Amino acid sequence: MTKLLLRALAQETLPTPPIWMMRQAGRYLPEYRATREKAGDFLSLCYNPDLAAEVTLQPIRRFGFDAAILFADILLIPQALGADLWFVTGEGPRLSTITSPEDLSALRPADAIHDRLAPVYETVRILSKELPPETALIGFAGAPWTVATYMIAGRGTPDQGPAHVLKNADRAAFTTLIDRITEATILYLSAQIEAGAEVVKLFDSWAGSLKGQDFDDFAIAPARRIIAALKQRHPDTPIIAFPREAGDRYIGFAQATGADCVALDNSVSAEWAAANVQSTGCVQGNLAPQHMVTGGPELIAEAQRITRAFRGGPHIFNLGHGITPDADPDNVAAMIEAVRSA
Repeated sequence: MTKLLLRALAQETLPTPPIWMMRQAGRYLPEYRATREKAGDFLSLCYNPDLAAEVTLQPIRRFGFDAAILFADILLIPQALGADLWFVTGEGPRLSTITSPEDLSALRPADAIHDRLAPVYETVRILSKELPPETALIGFAGAPWTVATYMIAGRGTPDQGPAHVLKNADRAAFTTLIDRITEATILYLSAQIEAGAEVVKLFDSWAGSLKGQDFDDFAIAPARRIIAALKQRHPDTPIIAFPREAGDRYIGFAQATGADCVALDNSVSAEWAAANVQSTGCVQGNLAPQHMVTGGPELIAEAQRITRAFRGGPHIFNLGHGITPDADPDNVAAMIEAVRSA
């Protein structure tokens, strides 16, 4: 039998949606924390295929999700392109910054990434052998705009201000950076598919800060280019796009980019999305991650409300963003039960 996730991505309306969670392998699980400690640090975990595969498998063993998502990080591409990358405990990633044409020229060409990212492809190969036969394997990358915001600022920022400043001051240089990330992302995701990923997802976590023509140029256009290249190389591999906080721009995003499914954050209602986005294809989402912390009757009610709202079309149940480190694993189990009994 075809895996539930692949059936939904083939635009099939299912009586019970497949379920997985963004960041489902993570710090809310004690077994993840133990494995990360064994690895030594976050990047060492990402680049250790055996341990990265182990943490990817942990939530599958515990919860029986319908899909596993490769354990890696969206900033491995900047590092492979030549940026310095390190993680500050309790604060997150830090990178050397790209703020001038000279910085851009110092980056490696896109096709230089493969040797540096070989451990990631090995993780995919391990997972493709070890996952249960009913569990789909998702590969992923960050979308060019979101990756660029980190490369320009050197860290996450609340408003992506440094990227907007460079974009507005030197659009040509900014576009050159977007193009380099786009080329690398095509190669990276293609290699993940060749290693065994059955689905890939493009995370544009900061898409919502792009407006008007900028959204067209830097959220839609790079996604369209990446998806077209992947479809040419791997026509049978479905692709999920996540332009987080796109609001009304969720409408038509799949058609504009060629994505098989649009993932939705929780700033839009399931009822609105069912009428305006799911009407033209598969959607993924969109329970607020806070429910994984607070639990209780509200979690059950919201999970079932969302499931019912999307019942009329192809749907993959997920959170509206990644699960947070303070989430309770018991609430994850309750969510799954609520969705499957809705």
